[in-house]
Amino acid sequence: MSHWTLDDIPWDAFDPSRVDPELTRIIKAAALTERNSGHYSKYLCNVFRDDPEFCAKAETWAEEEVRHGDALGRWAELADPDFDFEDAFGRFVNGYVIPTEVEASIRGSRSGEMVARCIVETGTSSFYSALRDAVDEPVLKEICRRIAGDEFRHYKLFYSTLKRYLDRENISRRRRFLVAVSRMQESEDDELAFAYHCANTPDRPYDRAASSRAYAARAFRHYRSGHIDRGSAMVLKAAGLAPHGRLGRLFAGALWRYLRFRLRRLDGEIPTANDTGARSAAA
Repeated sequence: MSHWTLDDIPWDAFDPSRVDPELTRIIKAAALTERNSGHYSKYLCNVFRDDPEFCAKAETWAEEEVRHGDALGRWAELADPDFDFEDAFGRFVNGYVIPTEVEASIRGSRSGEMVARCIVETGTSSFYSALRDAVDEPVLKEICRRIAGDEFRHYKLFYSTLKRYLDRENISRRRRFLVAVSRMQESEDDELAFAYHCANTPDRPYDRAASSRAYAARAFRHYRSGHIDRGSAMVLKAAGLAPHGRLGRLFAGALWRYLRFRLRRLDGEIPTANDTGARSAAA
């Protein structure tokens, strides 16, 4: 697993002239969800309560997720001195509660749970890889590089656990694919929308649809086809399908077209420089 700490980040290299104020909005939201991800370890250890080896690794995973949130939160406070990370996180956890008191996976099996976790790590590794390649501010670029590397390793952890449990449960490829697609659809659920609201518009009533659109418009624009290609291969692998060849190309192409379609639908969600007095993030 990862061995870096906040002290390894070159904070002195922070360059405020390279901060994109619209990208800062999604970093604030990501900081909240990353730190809160650590709570999922309790859920996972309930589901895998008789697997101490995995639970120990899940606890380490949780510690790293919390570190990701702390790094992003600290950067966001540098980028926007009016942002209070702890205050925003308090609002978020008070309004978004992760159900951890369970005895079985909501995915129907432990293998299904690991497929879902692989999909989550695919999304985060792709997201931070896209940001790493897009941002100009050197400290944020380094943070995203480190987080992306962690998320790829987390995928490997959950995928290796998936293979171990498939030997016992042997769920079908169809079932694995359905779990994968279901978890991908959940990526636009209330969590990110509420995090965006708590981090950026806490003085307004919460509007899930508006917050979801605002987040997506700022996040989706940073993806390039290479990020989608790698992510689609990871999804298919977790689903038990061939990640390369014709199927891989079709799936990656469909994801890329969907992303471009969503961006066209979201056109106008990001204010221009004339609207805000800030540099246009859509330029």
